[in-house]
This record gives sequence, structure tokens and C-alpha cells, in this order.
Amino acid sequence: MLSITHTHEAGTIIEGTAKGDGSAAILKANRWRWGRSIGACRDRLPQHHVITRTAAALEAAGFELAPLEIDRTTRSTVEVEAGKIARQADRVAALDAKADRKATNSDAAWNKHLSDVARLPEGGEPIKIGHHSEGRHRRAIDKAHNSMRRSIDAHHDAEEAARRAEAAAHTTDARYNPVTVANRIEKIGADIRRTERRIIADVYDRETGYRPATDEQKAKRAAAYAPQLDELRDQLAYWEQVRADQIATGRATGYSRDTIAKGDAVKVRGYWHKVARVNAKTVSVETAYSWTDRVTYAEIQDHRTAEQITKN
Repeated sequence: MLSITHTHEAGTIIEGTAKGDGSAAILKANRWRWGRSIGACRDRLPQHHVITRTAAALEAAGFELAPLEIDRTTRSTVEVEAGKIARQADRVAALDAKADRKATNSDAAWNKHLSDVARLPEGGEPIKIGHHSEGRHRRAIDKAHNSMRRSIDAHHDAEEAARRAEAAAHTTDARYNPVTVANRIEKIGADIRRTERRIIADVYDRETGYRPATDEQKAKRAAAYAPQLDELRDQLAYWEQVRADQIATGRATGYSRDTIAKGDAVKVRGYWHKVARVNAKTVSVETAYSWTDRVTYAEIQDHRTAEQITKN
């Protein structure tokens, strides 16, 4: 018997399948995937259309399916982020341990190669063709050659493991980078506005074309989108607080069109640029060419007014 379950923390999981039982084609067609990690569906609301479509396809193919267990309860963004940080810390620790093992293996492989080289005749003595030592000499050369290959491979494995461990160590910092946080706030805000527009959107009628949605239709949509909006608003509040804290501690700048003016200078990615135009969400800056570049306010690292530039 197959079972499909969903929780916000664990994601959507199907259990009971077996290799060669015929379920693979059905699950693949419905965009399910296999893997040790379920990070792609964890911390998300259930996709009811995918779950019900998959269940119907499995039952139509003759599979026995247990009643669906869909928990629509969501965790707060605080809990979700704490879980992500904890999982990433565990991943970093595991990758660090793996890098240490690979480095130890690399050292051992190199020492083995040195030991094999030490068994070769001194001074690069050539192989004596037909001599009783010929076979032993050739085997010693092959052994040294093979151990060198294994040593090189082990060294490359150790370097790759160290690179992955180093990258993983910076993942959480990158996720909380001030510019990334500001961009995430913009995206979540756009998602909220898009969802709100869907609630009040006009309805298409084949005979009369588009017409305003009725109050009943809007109420039905509002109920359907309520869990998604609640989740998005909770995420927005969380990341806005993160950004406020970053600005308060000086990790992030809080520039806006109220603090930047045309003719001022702004520092972006370590370089100063003159402000050509101030927009609602971006600043247009002069370049060495005939065009201007646009940067978001979150990308501005420092600022000088036109008066300060003149005095300097």
C-alpha cells in the first residue's frame, strides 16, 4: 500500500513504492523526484493539485493507496529559518569531516607512492632485459606509477571536498547578505501584491468577455489564498525585521530616494559614481560611457552629497 503525507516541516512524501513496480513513470510524469534530501518541498504549503492528480493516477494504475494525510499547519518563518540554519550547520560539519578524511587519504596515498619509489633501483638504473631482475623491476615501476595516479586522484578529491566545505560554510552568510535580504523583501512584497490582485481579478466569460468578479467569487478566492498570504506576510515581517536589525547595527545601509539626490556621489562595489537620476527603487549613476547604470538602494555602500563633493 502506498501513502502520501505532507507536513510543513517534512514536505510532501510518498512511501511504499518499490523499484520496478510501475510507479516510477507515474511519479515522474507528475514531477516527483527521488533523493536523500527533500529540501525542494520542505517548508512549503501542499500542492493539492499535484497530490490529488498523482493519487488518482496511481489508483487508476491499480495501486492501493492509503487515505491522504495532509497537514496544512504551517510553521513560522522564525522556525523555518532556524531549521535551515541548523541543517546547514550539520552539513558544514559533515563536509568538514569528509574533507579531513579525504586529506588523510591523500597524505596516505602520497606516502604510499614515496614508499613504492624507494623500492626502485637507485640512480634510475635501466631495466636489464633478459636478466632475472627484469620482471621485478617492471612490477616496481608499474606499482610506483599506479600509486602516483592514486595519489593524484586522492589529492583532487581532497581539494574538491575542501572546496565544498568552504562553500557550505558561507551559505548562511550569503543568505543573510544585506543586498540579498533587501531583494528578498522586494520579491515577497511583489508576491503578496500579485496574490491580492488574483483575489479581485475580473472573471472571463466566453459570451460577454471580462466582467468584475462577484463578492461571492472574491470571498471564495480569498479563502483559497488565505494560507498562502498568511505565509508570505509572515515571511515579509521576518525579513523586514532582519533588515531593520542589519541597518541598526551598521551591517546594511538604509538609503532611499529621501536621502539621495541628483548630483550626489554613491559608492557601489567599492567604486564611486555620480548620481544622474533618483528613482523609486533604484539610482541611475553615470559611467565612463554614454549610458547610465542602475543600482538598488541596498547596493549603495556609502554616500556623499553634492555639497560635500564640492568642499572636497
